[in-house]
Amino acid sequence: MPDGHPVHVRLGPDELVLRQRYEVLSIVNDVLVALWFVAGSILFFWESTTTIGTWLFLAGSVELLIRPVIRLTRKVHLRRRHGSGLDSGGEY
Repeated sequence: MPDGHPVHVRLGPDELVLRQRYEVLSIVNDVLVALWFVAGSILFFWESTTTIGTWLFLAGSVELLIRPVIRLTRKVHLRRRHGSGLDSGGEY
């Protein structure tokens, strides 16, 4: 399924339509990065929660690594599908 075709997910009587799935994936990843770092920062206020805060910082760091992997996957996917290597020019 190319990136240009929407994904439809039924939610009872409603339907969720995801377009530009790599961009959506990148946005979700960015939100997760922010959540891990905010939660980790809050947990550093108390010595008893420092260890879990450290793990959340590690999770955020891994998510930061995932972002360029998503972008690279999108570009490689477009090259394989379309052969030209051209994309929409969006940076996310």
